[in-house]
Amino acid sequence: MSVSLPLPGSWAQSVLTQPPSVSAAPGQKVTISCSGSSSNIGSKYVSWYQQLPGTAPKLLIYDNNKRPSGISDRFSGSKSGTSATLAITGLQTGDEADYYCAAWDNSLSPRASDKNT
Repeated sequence: MSVSLPLPGSWAQSVLTQPPSVSAAPGQKVTISCSGSSSNIGSKYVSWYQQLPGTAPKLLIYDNNKRPSGISDRFSGSKSGTSATLAITGLQTGDEADYYCAAWDNSLSPRASDKNT
């Protein structure tokens, strides 16, 4: 059984590109890429969101690689040049969701104090 993670598109101020979907078996590691340009990812902070069916998006990663309180360390973020990556280790069936990347100016970037409701 595999866990499929559909990625319907980027959610950002500029155009960012994600693969249509990724999949892996439970327990494995999966990475989700987000590609942009020097005017978005290259010069801004990247955030990642998880949207489970029927729920609002939840902040997973902010400022490229920081996790809000309560977010599992199975989720990690990185950025290199004009690309960003979300990695999920120990994949679980409950991780099946939509994942969005976003590029933000420093003044607009979500912070750990933001509520995940």
